[in-house]
Amino acid sequence: MNSLSTTLVLGGARSGKSAFAERMIAESGLARVYLATATAGDGEMQDRIAHHRSRRGSDWTTVEEPLALIDALTQASRPGRAVLVDCLTLWLSNLMLAGRDPDVEAKRLAQFIGAAANPVVLVSNEVGLGIVPETRLGRDFRDAQGRLNQMVASTVPNVVFVAAGLPLWLKRSS
Repeated sequence: MNSLSTTLVLGGARSGKSAFAERMIAESGLARVYLATATAGDGEMQDRIAHHRSRRGSDWTTVEEPLALIDALTQASRPGRAVLVDCLTLWLSNLMLAGRDPDVEAKRLAQFIGAAANPVVLVSNEVGLGIVPETRLGRDFRDAQGRLNQMVASTVPNVVFVAAGLPLWLKRSS
C-alpha cells in the first residue's frame, strides 16, 4: 500500500490526467470514491462519462455532484478512503452557468482541502496555455480557472502536470 497525499493533477484535454489520478488512488490501497462533476447534457458527454466509468471498473463508489462540491467532499471523505474529484474545470463551468461566484467557491474549496484529514486527488484542466478566447465569457472562464488552479495548488502538498500521459511533478511533499 502506498502513502497518498492530497494532490492536484493538471493537464490539457486528453492529456491522460484522469487516468493518472485514477492510478494514484488505485495504488494507494484505500477505498476509492469518484466524485464526478460532469453532467450528461448531450450525447458526447454521455459517451465521455461512459468511457470513464468503464475504465474505472466496479471498484469505485461514484458520487455525482455538479455544484455542491464541498458538501459532497464532506460526505465522501472518511478514514480509509481516497476521493478523486474529476474535474474542477467542469465544476467551475457549472458554477459560472448557475450564476455563482467562482472566486468565493474556489476559496471555500481551498479551505476544505487545506483542512482535509483524508487524501483527495483533484483533476483540473490547464486552460491558460492556448490562444486568448474570443468572447468575454471565454476570457472570464479562463481567468477564473487560472485563479482556481493557483488557489488549490497553493493549498495541496502535491501538484503534478500531465502531458501525453507523462507526469511532471511541480510540487511534491517528501
